[in-house]
Amino acid sequence: MRGAVAVSANLDDIHIVQGADKLTLYQFNTGQAKHYFCSVCGIYTFHSRRSVPSQYGVNVACIAGLSPFDFDEVPVLEGRHHPKDRDGGALIAGWLNYRSDTGG
Repeated sequence: MRGAVAVSANLDDIHIVQGADKLTLYQFNTGQAKHYFCSVCGIYTFHSRRSVPSQYGVNVACIAGLSPFDFDEVPVLEGRHHPKDRDGGALIAGWLNYRSDTGG
């Protein structure tokens, strides 16, 4: 369970500007998707998608100027059953809501 907020990006729209030598590839199950992690700290950075091979899923915490807390609401995917294995879209298990507690 990686627990990251991921956004979609086309393969041609992602360019690694530094640290490519620190990325470690992990593949499982069908081996089609490629998941990349930092070999120093272990954070999930991005992955090529099995469900949409023309896209990457990118951890927003790895994008300069963007934070998971910038989103008011984030869908939480069920994660056990891949959309390609059941001929459908992602199963949303629920929603994660971020609220600022300003004490007001």
